[in-house]
Amino acid sequence: MANLIVPDARFHSSWLEAAEEFAGARQDGGGSEDWSLDDLRDPVHFGRFVDELVADALPGSPRKPGYVPCTYLWMVEGDTFLGSLAIRHELNDFLFNQGGHIGYSVRPSARRRGHAAQALMDALPVAGELGIDRVLVTCDEDNTGSRATIEKNGGAYEDSRNGVQRYWIKAS
Repeated sequence: MANLIVPDARFHSSWLEAAEEFAGARQDGGGSEDWSLDDLRDPVHFGRFVDELVADALPGSPRKPGYVPCTYLWMVEGDTFLGSLAIRHELNDFLFNQGGHIGYSVRPSARRRGHAAQALMDALPVAGELGIDRVLVTCDEDNTGSRATIEKNGGAYEDSRNGVQRYWIKAS
């Protein structure tokens, strides 16, 4: 059974394997968009990346304009990195209309096993502890797997905007 954990540098090789599986595809909830994969192959750079992910949950941490504090969590099973999940502490205009409070990605080789649904369920109490009563979760209109994950966790459909479906879930 997979668990959600705080990012940890000991998953370096497994994280790299997962990054190769994504092969340049968007990895929602991963936090690696500003890091090159070549740099992250280096254990020192990877350690800094992990430290920045953990620090991003702190309100005073430096972040790019338009970014909000975010708690990053990793889905792992044993020594295997399965995916990532991000809980955005607040919504700016983009997140309200497109991105939502929680974003997640499961590595391709681990999909269709319920990892995303379990991770979202496990993340809802964390969101509640952050003071988020109602969690906005979104998915592309054509992403049937993500839609099923959201609905399985009680997501109530509100509307679609620019090809993105928006759902609200009560944090537990």
